Amino acid sequence: MIRAHVLVCGGTGCTSSGSKAVQEAFTKHIAEYGLAEEVKLVQTGCFGLCALGPVVIVYPDGTFYSRVTADDVKEIVEEHLLKGRVVERLVYADTGEDAEAIKEKVNVSLNDTAFYKSQRRIVLRNCGVIDPDNIDEYIAMDGYQALAKVLTEMTPEEVIKKVSDSGLRGRGGGGFPTGRKWALCAPNKAPQKYVVCNADEGDPGAFMDRSILEGDPHCLIEAMAICGYAVGATKGYVYVRAEYPIAVDRLQKAIDAANEYGLLGKDIFGSGFDFDLQIRLGAGAFVCGEETALMTSIEGNRGEPRPRPPYPAVKGLFESSTVENNVETFANIPQIILHDTEWFTSMGTEKSKGTKVFALGGNIEHTGLVEIPMGTTLREIIYDIGGGIPNGKQFKAAQTGGPSGGCIPASLIDTEVDYDNLVSLGCMMGSGGLIVMDEDTCMVDMAKFFLEFTVDESCGKCTPCRVGTRRLLELLEKITDGKGTLEDLDRLEELCNYIKQNSLCGLGQTAPNPVLATLKFFREEYIAHVVDKKCPAGVCKSLLSFNIDKDKCIGCGKCAKNCPVDAITKTDYVAPGHKLPSYVIDTAKCIKCSACMAGCKFGAISKI
Repeated sequence: MIRAHVLVCGGTGCTSSGSKAVQEAFTKHIAEYGLAEEVKLVQTGCFGLCALGPVVIVYPDGTFYSRVTADDVKEIVEEHLLKGRVVERLVYADTGEDAEAIKEKVNVSLNDTAFYKSQRRIVLRNCGVIDPDNIDEYIAMDGYQALAKVLTEMTPEEVIKKVSDSGLRGRGGGGFPTGRKWALCAPNKAPQKYVVCNADEGDPGAFMDRSILEGDPHCLIEAMAICGYAVGATKGYVYVRAEYPIAVDRLQKAIDAANEYGLLGKDIFGSGFDFDLQIRLGAGAFVCGEETALMTSIEGNRGEPRPRPPYPAVKGLFESSTVENNVETFANIPQIILHDTEWFTSMGTEKSKGTKVFALGGNIEHTGLVEIPMGTTLREIIYDIGGGIPNGKQFKAAQTGGPSGGCIPASLIDTEVDYDNLVSLGCMMGSGGLIVMDEDTCMVDMAKFFLEFTVDESCGKCTPCRVGTRRLLELLEKITDGKGTLEDLDRLEELCNYIKQNSLCGLGQTAPNPVLATLKFFREEYIAHVVDKKCPAGVCKSLLSFNIDKDKCIGCGKCAKNCPVDAITKTDYVAPGHKLPSYVIDTAKCIKCSACMAGCKFGAISKI
């Protein structure tokens, strides 16, 4: 009889931190202590707290262990599983909690921790809960009930109406109403229609779709089959980047299991409805996140966007009527079908219903995945859920939407996050990447970083994007090199607006967003770069110089030893209270590598 379950995160984040070795150690020690008949080991998907991996949860008490290593496993097995004593040193602690606080929360539900209690997990409801390789566990969590309901109780028109009434909008970036997209495809006549899932997820710092595929792949399969029934499509493709090997493997296993159970293939649930699903691997081109470029790639051609109209609902994959949504959008569908429409519309804001998954990254305590109701403020996401900014630093800005988005400054931290509020700020939701930046971030350099990415990822098909983004990058490089002028700022804005209005696809149309947003909210930093020839954040190397405070320098000489170009020499000056002469930096020789500053333990070296 099973008396305890040990859940070990098998998501990419925890796997990279060594969770596979942790699983192997549990298997070994559970057997050694004769607990194989009493304790079940389960590999799950992502729990969300990626920064604390590898993560282990022991049920039924729900004890949440973080940063577990293979060497810790024997102690957990012996003390917790055998003797019933929680290993307190490994219990997850909210930021700033002391040992006494941890003792009090040993058996507190995971949902009551600061990271989880403000979340509402719909899309991620099974991630970290079930074994993604076991279809029976998905079925036990009401899996495929929604598919059974639509095939046996609902007409295609009723399915589309329910999705439309839910207010669900596409979670891939643009926020187009999902029900309307399905409704545009349904009446079109074609010998073969298609359902396509965009799992390309090319934004830097984004890993929402990957985690869903790794933790709950059957949810996507069920949703795509429901969509196929609603619009009259009998074939589907999941376009996923080849850099996601764990996600690809689990999704293929799930497809195989669904076929074996008769949940894919011919005559599903005896309804006469057929649906086949295949995976197509992408080579990691960011432009293939655009739906027409994605379909071109599935067809075996170079991933380039096509002019619209005609839209994919009329002429999409293989020139046939096609519906395309991303993973997170599809992941909402089964729950919308199983619940009353009011259940979904009760969450979120008037025009942005439901929840949104964000990948928190950057300068934040709790890097990981969060799912929050639309309308949650940025402050709640960063401080209540994310644990705030490390090392006592001040929050400066948050970048939403990756290279296609814009930044929200600290002055607008109480902004409610939904589609319309972000657009009004010159930002966009994007697929859900949220990069937090502290006071040490240079916003000009940040805009340059995202533009470098866009320039590399442009397919080159249209001139405004191919040439325009490169000219933008050259202007930013000129500014960060200390050679910019105020006229360059006017040129930046003019060129940004031209590229937005004339590019063929969403990549070019949104590429200027980081530049425009930083110009809008942080123009003083641009002016400092071009007028004062200074980088206020001390990031842009060409505008930096290093200085040794002669009164703080104790004369140890470590900075001179660390300098790779011998730019630091001894002076004749001995500071009061010190015995050795101080050192000085020759700014003409200095290559601004920061090696001297990193090696000084006395805070005598500063960037100016």
